Amino acid sequence: MRINDLLAAETMILDLRATDKVGAFREMIAGLKRTDRISNESEFLEGILAREAQTSTGLGDGIGIPHAKNAAVLKPTIVFARSAAGVDYDALDGQPVHLIFMIAVPDTASNTHLEALANLSRFLLQDGFTDQLMRATTPAGVRDLFDESAPEEIGADIAGVNQNAPLLVAVTACTTGIAHTYMAEEALKKQAVAMGVRIKVETNGASGVGNKLNDQDIAEAAGVIVAADKKVEMARFANKPLVNVPVAEGIRHPEALIDKALSGDAPIYETSETASSIVSDEKMSLGKAFYSHLMSGVSSMLPFVIGGGIAIALAFLIDQSLGVPHEALSQLGTYHPAAAFFKQIGNTAFNFMLPVLAGYIAYSIAEKPGLVAGFVAGALAANGYSIFNVGLDTSHQPVPSGFLGALVGGFLAGGVMLVMKRLFAGLPKALDGIKSILFFPVFGVLVTGFLMLLVNIPMSAINSGLNGFLSGLNGTNAILLGALLGGMEAIDMGGPVNKAAYVFGTGTLAASVASGGSTVMAAVMAGGMVPPLAIFVATLLFKRKFSQKNREAGLTNIVMGLSFITEGAIPFAAADPARAIPSFVAGSALAGGLVGLAGIKLLAPHGGIFVVALTNSPFLYLLFVAIGAVVAGVIYGLLKVPDNQ
Repeated sequence: MRINDLLAAETMILDLRATDKVGAFREMIAGLKRTDRISNESEFLEGILAREAQTSTGLGDGIGIPHAKNAAVLKPTIVFARSAAGVDYDALDGQPVHLIFMIAVPDTASNTHLEALANLSRFLLQDGFTDQLMRATTPAGVRDLFDESAPEEIGADIAGVNQNAPLLVAVTACTTGIAHTYMAEEALKKQAVAMGVRIKVETNGASGVGNKLNDQDIAEAAGVIVAADKKVEMARFANKPLVNVPVAEGIRHPEALIDKALSGDAPIYETSETASSIVSDEKMSLGKAFYSHLMSGVSSMLPFVIGGGIAIALAFLIDQSLGVPHEALSQLGTYHPAAAFFKQIGNTAFNFMLPVLAGYIAYSIAEKPGLVAGFVAGALAANGYSIFNVGLDTSHQPVPSGFLGALVGGFLAGGVMLVMKRLFAGLPKALDGIKSILFFPVFGVLVTGFLMLLVNIPMSAINSGLNGFLSGLNGTNAILLGALLGGMEAIDMGGPVNKAAYVFGTGTLAASVASGGSTVMAAVMAGGMVPPLAIFVATLLFKRKFSQKNREAGLTNIVMGLSFITEGAIPFAAADPARAIPSFVAGSALAGGLVGLAGIKLLAPHGGIFVVALTNSPFLYLLFVAIGAVVAGVIYGLLKVPDNQ
């Protein structure tokens, strides 16, 4: 695919009116909507702004390349806009941006467009090319500059570099894997040619790994440059001088990076050291680091929770449908062979929940050495062993510390392994292999295990107290808890607050399966179903306030809401957060509170309407969700300012 296959003349703006970044984005996105290249302006703008929040796409030298891979995009497009006055863009060099290339990519697109995006970076790195863009008088003139005769492939120049010159290897990667990845690649290649240095650059882009470095490349390399905003495979660079910087540095300062990698002053990367020991210009705050590690564990745990939880729920459903004698109700879920089959599979998957949570929290903190210690910590949290019952003293029965114990155990295991890495960092390099396969696993497991025997004492008490409190909730208390968790689902609809409520709900399932399910989980799911359904209600009752495209989006939100996909409401919330979010929170809190009042229990961690049969009162549950959706939809409709039709 060529650049001109994506660079649409009808979307070009050669005299951009907006002088601020968001205004420029809106003006360019309007052209995408007008030419039917996107389905929803608000949804695509949200994706663009989310990418900007990570790091500015203003690359310096008057160039901005905002980009998003987004479900709202109907056709891959590059929108070109030019501003003579300049746009206040918060660019990396602090200067106004005059040339903007907005890249719109469907989230289901093939990867052929990435070749064109890589070519775009080659054009922009040509000396004098941006000046030609500033002088172009027509869209056709802009397209003419991007013909196939130019620019010359940098790879050909690299091949002409003296083969006795030092070799550098590099990895470039940005969070979306679209523009910055290839811009940094080309900047490093161009600078290497100018300096007479051989270089091979691996790209970790949206299409996967390109030009992958092999063992011979790395062995021969005099140094390594990692210009990345996301995690890349690092262990292969052990014992090599390595410069680790954000991807933007690869675009702005390629010469400085190459000089440092070859100078002998770059730090030697060792697999036994922490990632933080490698110099980086970007460091996460304590809060962001905590959230990142926590989400690593949670995201790895959820497939086990959902898969195992639904399998267990199916076991109960089978036994309920086939019938179980009253005297055998204690065997519910295992009474019939078909039910027992699902129950066994579900229990097996469900039992991995806490070890996986703790294991991947520790993995996120300390990389691979933290994995085994984290799994052990999670398993000890699940079985509840402490220093009082390691000998299985009958007077001190094991009491599981549950989700909270595994959470603490994961961070504990990660911290222990960081300390281990530092303690063993001074050992001779000849022992590196032994450290990885012997020292780290043995000492990590023993130290973490011993500490968990201590930690489990208070955490088990807290977990038991919390479970007892939740189990005893009824009336007013249950209403308040249900309302709180339901409302949390609607605050950021898929963000950290939403996930916190969901994880809390799933954490109650294991202890509540035997009693017929979790009221907490039922309230959480009800709260999460309300916002998308509220969108449908609002677009139905207040048609005149919504544009045709938003009314159509309201219809799609029916399916999302019924499927417990809260994220369907995000475009509406992003477009008008001050009115939409409070409305959604009110409806979700109401639905969650009603579920708590009625004591409705749910056996499944996900599924929406498809698992309503697994509640103890399906009709009431659907009624409460409908009440919450109507209330939220009416409030939102009354508050909403009419769309520009």
